[in-house]
Amino acid sequence: MAKVKTTFFCQSCGSQFPKWQGQCSSCKQWNTIVEEVVQKTEKSDWKATQSPTKRVSKPLKINEIDTAKEARMNTGNAEFNRVLGGGIVPGSMILLGGEPGIGKSTLLLQISLKLPYKTLYVSGEESQKQIKMRAERIQPNADNCYILTETKTQNIFRQIEELEPDIVIIDSIQTLHTDYIESSAGSISQIRETTAELMKFAKETSTPVVLIGHITKDGNIAGPKILEHMVDTVLQFEGDRNHVYRILRALKNRFGSTAELGIYEMLGAGLREVSNPSEILISKKDEELSGNAIAATLEGMRPLMIEIQALVSTAVYGTPQRSTTGYNAKRLNMLLAVLEKRAGFRLGAKDVFLNITGGISVDDPAIDLAVVAAILSSNEDIPVEKDVCFAAEVGLSGEIRPVNRVDQRILEAEKLGFAKIFVSKYCKLSVKSHQIEIVKVAKIEDVVSWLFG
Repeated sequence: MAKVKTTFFCQSCGSQFPKWQGQCSSCKQWNTIVEEVVQKTEKSDWKATQSPTKRVSKPLKINEIDTAKEARMNTGNAEFNRVLGGGIVPGSMILLGGEPGIGKSTLLLQISLKLPYKTLYVSGEESQKQIKMRAERIQPNADNCYILTETKTQNIFRQIEELEPDIVIIDSIQTLHTDYIESSAGSISQIRETTAELMKFAKETSTPVVLIGHITKDGNIAGPKILEHMVDTVLQFEGDRNHVYRILRALKNRFGSTAELGIYEMLGAGLREVSNPSEILISKKDEELSGNAIAATLEGMRPLMIEIQALVSTAVYGTPQRSTTGYNAKRLNMLLAVLEKRAGFRLGAKDVFLNITGGISVDDPAIDLAVVAAILSSNEDIPVEKDVCFAAEVGLSGEIRPVNRVDQRILEAEKLGFAKIFVSKYCKLSVKSHQIEIVKVAKIEDVVSWLFG
């Protein structure tokens, strides 16, 4: 009988050690190193019976490599296609992570029910009856979706050979285990080995595989970091379970941009695609209120109109508070210093609270001018007109700086019915005329005189 071999893995970063130690020397975390069994049994290729001979690849000149664009598989979900870069690439491996209960399984089940391709949905967490109940709520009739409840990779590959699906969905990778590793499911070695088997299957058969991954309490995908390196695309499904909106982001994408995002609304019948997110990010109100300003921002190639809310009040205690939600606190402090130094507003002894509505976080410097307008509006208690928006960066000397792709921002504002947009005087605009009034400003003083003069 072969001797059982064990080694020690860090549960945080996946580093391997010959013996136990209190602190991981790679990620500096304490008490994360555990012992796991790594004795492998003899194994064969997942499809050795059908492919006894295998071509050996040879080096090619870079000029000889075929660059014909491979057709992507349309998922029928416009938001999912956008984040992936136009659809699923055959033979790719996609990892979807997110908080428990956020809607990962619902999203992939909803996509698999609408796919025009033969889809195998493998679940290690729910029974077939549970999935059927959820599927009837989302879409009662689906002819191309097959449900398999299994956690052993050898049995999964046996069913794949019989069914020959076009797409395989695994829910989730932490529940799978293989006979070739003698540790429990969800351990570092099991995740690495099962992912490697699925990756080999995907590349050899050009069948895309979509994995659902659990996350840790720190928000990182559970398992070794190599899991994210192995796959082609890493998607993050985020949002607050107390709110109905969900955001799908690409953290890594070998076949497209990582700047795109998709927005969904969680309903009783599943996830609804939000094609015009500006409508949900701008609150509907009948009367004008001070401290509100609208900014034209970009997420990837997608223009969004977001609402900035500010509250400026006299500090009760000695040190004034600076609190932000969805915005960089250091950048807020910088803008307050510019207002005090360049525009003469005494905000040093006042509390300033800033919020971006809709529960999203924005790093685009083009919302600087809207932040300044919201702060000044609250400070003066004079509302900014509802049909006015802003798209400009504020410099340290109080100048209004131009931002990229300003034409796209102007078109989005015009489409949503805004009458006036403030941009930098130095923006290079296209020659075609706009129905929206474009106000070009060079300094903060110009904006103040326009809004509150």
